[in-house]
Amino acid sequence: MQLKNLDDTDRQILKHLSENGRLSNADLGRLVNLTRAAVRERINRLIDNEIIDRFTIVVNPLKAGKMLSMYFTVEVDWASMESVAEKLMAADETTNVYQMSGQPHLHVHVLFDNQEHADRYVRELQGIDGITRVCSEFLIRRYKERGALLI
Repeated sequence: MQLKNLDDTDRQILKHLSENGRLSNADLGRLVNLTRAAVRERINRLIDNEIIDRFTIVVNPLKAGKMLSMYFTVEVDWASMESVAEKLMAADETTNVYQMSGQPHLHVHVLFDNQEHADRYVRELQGIDGITRVCSEFLIRRYKERGALLI
């Protein structure tokens, strides 16, 4: 992916960090032919310009005991959009909540320990005021997955 307003060195730094966020500035410097200090300055500039939003890790949900990954389309009343989104975001199981275009609805990704856990979550959805309809699908196989934009 080509990002605007970045030179090739910044792109390379972002690419290497997206593959291994634990790289030291010295290791990055060797990979992009810069000093450790120059790499640190570039990374700080990328952070200041909000191109790097945060540093994080990627957890394999299956290895962490989350055996069921489900996606929900949650239709809501327009007036309840914010309150429903806040309630969905507050649940520990919820990983992502997006407001989608078209009819008022949210797209929600949730990780569960097992089917009984999913059943409890769906029953909790039934008690949230403002939800008019819920459709759900469970993930069968991951072909490609990104936690964020990869360079």
